Amino acid sequence: MKFAICQELYELTPWSEQCRLIAEAGYTGIEAAPFALGTDPAALSAGDCEQFRNHAARHGLQIIGLHWLLAKTHGLHLTSPDPAVRRRTVDHLRALARLCSALGGSIMVLGSPIQRNLLEGVSQEQALDHAAEVLRACTEEFAERGVTLCFEPLTPKETNFINTCAEAAELLRRVNHATVQLHQDVKAMLGAESDSIPELIHRYRSITRHFHVNDSNLLGPGMGDTDYRPILQALIDSDYSGWVSVEVFDYSPGAQNIAVQSLNYMRRILAECR
Repeated sequence: MKFAICQELYELTPWSEQCRLIAEAGYTGIEAAPFALGTDPAALSAGDCEQFRNHAARHGLQIIGLHWLLAKTHGLHLTSPDPAVRRRTVDHLRALARLCSALGGSIMVLGSPIQRNLLEGVSQEQALDHAAEVLRACTEEFAERGVTLCFEPLTPKETNFINTCAEAAELLRRVNHATVQLHQDVKAMLGAESDSIPELIHRYRSITRHFHVNDSNLLGPGMGDTDYRPILQALIDSDYSGWVSVEVFDYSPGAQNIAVQSLNYMRRILAECR
């Protein structure tokens, strides 16, 4: 099983130092938030991307891709009824696909709850149509860059648009392209789904391309009450071959402490799995 970590918890640390710390914690992948790479990440040069890649490679790390794709942006929205806003969102996602590829990554996780929430007067059905339109308009760029966009269901506390894997699967059906697949997140599934996480892993195994691990307390695996034995066992049994990325939202225990505790816990649980 391949483990990565979402690096924005190290955001105030220089990139080269982030890479050293993440490698020392035992990870082999970095999942980057665009806003943590620069003030205008889509405008990073080929030379900038090479430096990011080289620093990571020197520590035995791969930049696996991007998440928080629309966070800290202005004038972008996935489900907006305004065609101009949707066009700008398409342009931004295409630019991020180019960035992701230049960094050596192949995964883009679309969560960004604020930038997908239903706007006034927009129904769920209309929002699905708008979101599908935006994503379909990006698929050629995704394919050319070797990038898969993974749509992330989130809890009702975070967004009112696509809270379950079933709802995300309907969006994927409308887009109908191999470059747009499903992302599963433990915290989100705990907060939005009626079925167990192992059931959801097995049910959506054919369309799941990326997986985030965390806990409902916003910390990493092993730092809350969630038992990861059935979760990791389900990933093994479903032949999941993608990355497993630690994503936390409460940084108070310290970035390196979170990184080390999370990975050590998962390795211990994996050793107990059959």
